[in-house]
Amino acid sequence: MSTAARRLGLALAAAGLVLVGLVVGSLVTGDGRSSAPAGAPPARAAVSDAAPRLPPATSLVANVRGTRPLAVYRRPGAARPARRLAGPAARVYLVRERRPGGWLRVLLPVRPNGASGWIRARRVELRANPYRIDVRLRAHRLTVRRGVRTVLRTPIGVGRAVTPTPHGLAYVTRLLRQPDPHGTYGPWAFGLSLYSPVLTSFGGGPGEVGIHGTDAPAGIGRDVSHGCIRLPNAAIVHLARVLPLGTPVRIA
Repeated sequence: MSTAARRLGLALAAAGLVLVGLVVGSLVTGDGRSSAPAGAPPARAAVSDAAPRLPPATSLVANVRGTRPLAVYRRPGAARPARRLAGPAARVYLVRERRPGGWLRVLLPVRPNGASGWIRARRVELRANPYRIDVRLRAHRLTVRRGVRTVLRTPIGVGRAVTPTPHGLAYVTRLLRQPDPHGTYGPWAFGLSLYSPVLTSFGGGPGEVGIHGTDAPAGIGRDVSHGCIRLPNAAIVHLARVLPLGTPVRIA
């Protein structure tokens, strides 16, 4: 990482391609929603807590209300929270299950990967999200779908054998604008609710994995990173315009 990037609090570790913190100019607002960098609003619709089932190929996203840390419980109806989550990456959650009484099971942006917990529905605003991302590591391919329609398919660079990209279900936690659009990480980076399986810390951060652009397009289609997913810059710019926070990402 360059000296200038360190001064700006660049969100990515140098050459490691692992997210470590916020970058100046992040588009994550205080309530966990993403603004639209090119004026295009995220394709989401508000959902009532009492709403019936969602349309096919649609996920449910919970955006935290207010600024207080979010209480997470081990089970519905628990008297005391197991933990409280705060910070820029803890403002939006992918809902996995709904229970009567206003309880939601959500995927958590913490270690271990795939961890979940229960939150109170009154603390969040629920929104339907038709987008989802499918990543095929061996094929070096990322596909974005909106409902049943494919809107983007692109080759990607992924983690090396010694620093692999983790498998499993995750979701987009934040969108970060990079200070130098022609720099190592391209113009944009999405943070994910995933962490490196081998790097417990990296470049001053916890080893959070992300999806971002690159200034080395020759690495696309190869195992080149420390765990993050590299996209051509044109692809990451397109996704930054349309992809809502909370979008599920399945990596296999």
